[in-house]
Amino acid sequence: MKYKIFIAIDTRSPNKAKSIVEQSNIKNFKIGFKFGLEFLNSKNGRNFISKLKEKIIFVDLKLHDIPNTMSSAIIALKDLKIDYLTVHISSGLKALKEVKKVSGKTKIVGVTTLTSLNNTDLKSIGHKRSLKDIVTFQAKLATKAKLDAIVCSPHEVKFVRKFFKKEIITPGIRISSKINDQKRVMTPKSAFKQGSDWLVIGRDLTNGNIKSNFKKLSDHLS
Repeated sequence: MKYKIFIAIDTRSPNKAKSIVEQSNIKNFKIGFKFGLEFLNSKNGRNFISKLKEKIIFVDLKLHDIPNTMSSAIIALKDLKIDYLTVHISSGLKALKEVKKVSGKTKIVGVTTLTSLNNTDLKSIGHKRSLKDIVTFQAKLATKAKLDAIVCSPHEVKFVRKFFKKEIITPGIRISSKINDQKRVMTPKSAFKQGSDWLVIGRDLTNGNIKSNFKKLSDHLS
């Protein structure tokens, strides 16, 4: 079995992105590359992604808008040959369905609740339900909208799996003890045990020597 890892390329530099891609042909791992707002909004980011060949491309834009704007954005991205693209499930059922209609071969990934938030944060922005309840509702909505994958914290994978049967992608993964700006985190080994299909790992792999970092990851998983 090959462990599935999305490497988060958190940079504005195409040269650094190129270096990460070139160093990431690692045995025993199925590798995809996640590009977020920072890279897509940089001067040369979109052009860089357009030239990537035979790579699994995950564009993490977390689209969240009215249905027409979201579906139009999907159409505008068609030239990039994206494999996975994120949208916020909280955009609502109509928006999610509209996005699916125009997505073609791109897998639409529903984002539940960001791993930087906890129950206290949700309460501060007006939510009365618990984080677990909100994520459960979101997972059910993703199923109803026939989304292709879902993003959730590794802590929610087990109960999300009850309501969503397709791919589950989990950020908030830490090989080291540093949690940085995320609150609901877990080690790779534990996350895979919970039932995650893909893990998203950024700085723990891309800071320093990537091959050495993957060796640490392999040792952790063995």
